[in-house]
Amino acid sequence: MFTATSPNQMPDLDTTLSMSGLAFMQAMRDGKISHPPVSKLMNYALEEVAQGKIVFRGTPGFEHTNPAGGIHGGWYGTLLDSCMSCAVMTATPQGSVYTTLEYKVNMVAAIPVGREILATGTVDHAGRTTGVAHGEIRDAETGKLYATGSTTCLIMKLRGD
Repeated sequence: MFTATSPNQMPDLDTTLSMSGLAFMQAMRDGKISHPPVSKLMNYALEEVAQGKIVFRGTPGFEHTNPAGGIHGGWYGTLLDSCMSCAVMTATPQGSVYTTLEYKVNMVAAIPVGREILATGTVDHAGRTTGVAHGEIRDAETGKLYATGSTTCLIMKLRGD
């Protein structure tokens, strides 16, 4: 596993379109293509890839806190956007890409600084042009729920029939 540190280490569009979204995420999990720089910045990594499901493992640190000392809401949002939209990606066919159209976050408990979490995204619907998914952030040890989310993604066929 490696994280891109420059644009030339990121998969190009031809590479992305040459495989299904599931194969792309499996290649990332297996270290054949780079992880995006945001994963290092936010301190999370790809843990599990399956058709319609993605799990990231992460740990928010002091660098992710807000002025009040709590984990910034943007950390929750970034993790949920990542796991939910990558789950949609696992449902995209070869020649397609996706982008997030909207997402919603509900924070239900504060994540303590340094606490390891699992962020799970699960596809609810993947059609020709849209994908819908939901997500959860839970404590990796206890299973305590910290946040939920939902997303709608646009699926775009760029190559093929």
